[in-house]
Amino acid sequence: MSVLSTAPLPQAVNLLDAGSLLGTFGALGIAAVLFAETGLLVGFFLPGDSLLFTAGLLCVSGAHGPVQLSLPQVLMAAVAGALLGAQTGYWIGRRAGRALLARNGTGRLHEGAARAEELLARYGHGRAIVLARFIPVVRTVLNPLAGALGVPPRSFVLWQTAGGVVWTVGLVLAGYGLGSSVPNVDRYLLPIVAVVVAVSLIPLAVELIRSRARRTAEGDTP
Repeated sequence: MSVLSTAPLPQAVNLLDAGSLLGTFGALGIAAVLFAETGLLVGFFLPGDSLLFTAGLLCVSGAHGPVQLSLPQVLMAAVAGALLGAQTGYWIGRRAGRALLARNGTGRLHEGAARAEELLARYGHGRAIVLARFIPVVRTVLNPLAGALGVPPRSFVLWQTAGGVVWTVGLVLAGYGLGSSVPNVDRYLLPIVAVVVAVSLIPLAVELIRSRARRTAEGDTP
């Protein structure tokens, strides 16, 4: 007679849930997710903004979240993942060129590539690389696109480092500051993360609206 085990099975990790990722992998998960989101085109759907903010909240002493994190470890993991990911994406773009994007049929990636090209054309290399860090999907495709378009390596390293540090450290410290100043704020983790995700999508929505307005204006121009 076989005896069935009553031990609980481990829950599957939800890659779209910041709390699930942090509870399972901790600071190492932050580095891995940011590396994939900023360096590999397949990572465009990962929750970079909400992950960083949530990690900051969970660094507060006494937080009742899925895991207690260390602020120095989170900051180091976040910066390392974001910078190494962006640099990897850039070198992939240098070698594979536009064919890499052309072979990918995901509509969101192609829209992100169009926004990334507009940023590069409008603001120049430096400002575009920094601004892209704060726009979901765009931060995924701009790095390989910069490599494909021949952005000088030194210029890319300088600006991606500046943008990566400001983005990661800023969001982590924002979460940590909120958690430190508002008692038991971690109890409202899901609504707060939803707000962070919504706010992070505002730059992308603005760029889409501006792009459509320009296309409409160009179509009306004889």
